[in-house]
Amino acid sequence: MTERATGAIDGEAMVADLTALIRIPSITGSEEGVAAWAADALRALGLAVEVLRPDLVAHRDDPAWPGEEMPRTSLPVVIGRTGRAGGRRVILSGHLDVVPPGDPGTWTTDPWGAEIRDGALYGRGACDMKGGVASILAAVRALRSSGDLALLEGELMVVLVPSEEDGGQGTLAAIRAGATAGLAIITEPTNLDVVVAHAGAITFRLTVPGKAAHASQRREGVSALDNLFVLTQALAADETRRNAAETDPLMTALGLPYPTIIGIVAGGEWASTVLDRVIADGRYGVRLGQSPAAAADELRACIAEACAADPFLRDHPATVEITGGQFGSARVPSDHPLPVGLADVAEAVLGRRPALLGEPYGADMQMFVNHGGTPCVMFGPGDVRVAHSADEHVPLAEVEECARVLATWVSREIGPG
Repeated sequence: MTERATGAIDGEAMVADLTALIRIPSITGSEEGVAAWAADALRALGLAVEVLRPDLVAHRDDPAWPGEEMPRTSLPVVIGRTGRAGGRRVILSGHLDVVPPGDPGTWTTDPWGAEIRDGALYGRGACDMKGGVASILAAVRALRSSGDLALLEGELMVVLVPSEEDGGQGTLAAIRAGATAGLAIITEPTNLDVVVAHAGAITFRLTVPGKAAHASQRREGVSALDNLFVLTQALAADETRRNAAETDPLMTALGLPYPTIIGIVAGGEWASTVLDRVIADGRYGVRLGQSPAAAADELRACIAEACAADPFLRDHPATVEITGGQFGSARVPSDHPLPVGLADVAEAVLGRRPALLGEPYGADMQMFVNHGGTPCVMFGPGDVRVAHSADEHVPLAEVEECARVLATWVSREIGPG
């Protein structure tokens, strides 16, 4: 059974799917068009398809709601089902939203053009993670054309979601609608290794006060920019301490599993006035095993301690606001049947055994693990180092190899014994 499915990958259809996906600009918050395409694609493969559009007001009241970075008026979640309902269930999942392309002048291709060059397909989202979505579709198509899809003794659920890039609202909505399983794979870009652990992140805003004065009387004022420098020094020391305290080999191997950055700084209204306020937005890592709320407490404690030690900030402390998406961390034991079984399949299909890794970024894996009670790993085509970048791309050979592994894995997990 598994050999039939592995040999039935339709490379041309796979490239056509990925091309179509890239040519639909699906920036986070605007995923209706790509969701409609994905629903049609799953129906064409014979799956029973449901498109969920949860009430956003009610959804934001969910205790596990992860925040959001982008405004939205809808949250389209596409769920396809096939196999024997009521049997053992596995999930293949991917997100359909992408980050903005940035300055087109930094690209050598059209970000929405899906150009193929030297065996790789280029475009925004090619790596993160429409290449992985194309692998899922190719795997299901192979199972169908080989006849194996009709022989499944369990249920295969394909979950394609919006809003991964800003916290995971889409996957949370899918989970609340019943998208849980015995095992799940998200096809994020992992270079076809298996990610069993990942850190998380929160975004924050610092409002840092100063005291205005005329530039000619600079010493009469207190620059909020100088005060921000005091706080960034404290954050740097905090980053060093938090990373040095980590002992899990999966995370220490990363070198800096929990980075802190300031990404946006704004302030000032007049060049000849000492700044009396600076606003800085940044990202703070969530440690493995830590909740976003606990990370926020650490961040606030760091800023409070730094303010207390500064003569001006002691009486005029900076404020900390948690904004945007909030990614928790997650881990599946390395000896769990999911990563072990997937690694066995990958080794048999590809001829090499994938490494079991930890990663420093947030992902929807934590939604399935922490809120869906579903063991989940990440395994997909592409290198995360080109995600969100100009000339983002994914090797088409890896997209096909991923599809072959997924088709075999589904057959082994819920096919006839």
